[in-house]
Amino acid sequence: MIARDGEHEIEISRSRFRCVLARVPDLDAAAAVVARVRAEGHTATHHCTAMRVGADGQARRSSDDGEPSGTAGVPMLEVLLHRDLTDVVAVVSRWFGGTKLGAGGLVRAYGRSVSEALDTVGTLRRVRHRELLLAAPHDRAGRLENALRTAGYRVRDVRHGPDVTITVLVPDGADAAFGAWLAEQTGGAVEALDVGHRDLYLR
Repeated sequence: MIARDGEHEIEISRSRFRCVLARVPDLDAAAAVVARVRAEGHTATHHCTAMRVGADGQARRSSDDGEPSGTAGVPMLEVLLHRDLTDVVAVVSRWFGGTKLGAGGLVRAYGRSVSEALDTVGTLRRVRHRELLLAAPHDRAGRLENALRTAGYRVRDVRHGPDVTITVLVPDGADAAFGAWLAEQTGGAVEALDVGHRDLYLR
């Protein structure tokens, strides 16, 4: 996932290439971004696109928008695939500068435009976590929460009721080590209830 929406512009042989990147939840939202960029940059010669959305990015589309087949949308999509990015749309608008770049030059230009734009906005990696619930007595909860944070565990929520319920996120595969840590911290008095997976997007 990209860290934020943004844009970046480069110039190659007097042609301007402006890449707009946006987070999108589905293809309809991606199409809306493309329509907006087209309207805002109506003087551009081409608006080439690449998008990848959905679970594991299985929905993907690309368009050369009048550039020679395979010279724009495909290399743009390849950059998104290479960086394993999902829920993102890239639109590269080109203002022709009078010098033809040839097929190879176009492939490099459109790929570079997306790559440099991604470097500008930053990307996040998806890390799967286990979401665990801990129920602790009120007289132990404060110390336990502090120990969790000190140890680097992600405390997502703390709720007060008959007991204090702490929701903590533990990286997938580290739950056994966390269980041993919890037993040591609480003398076995607090157990973790696994309530499923949660994906976090981290730098």
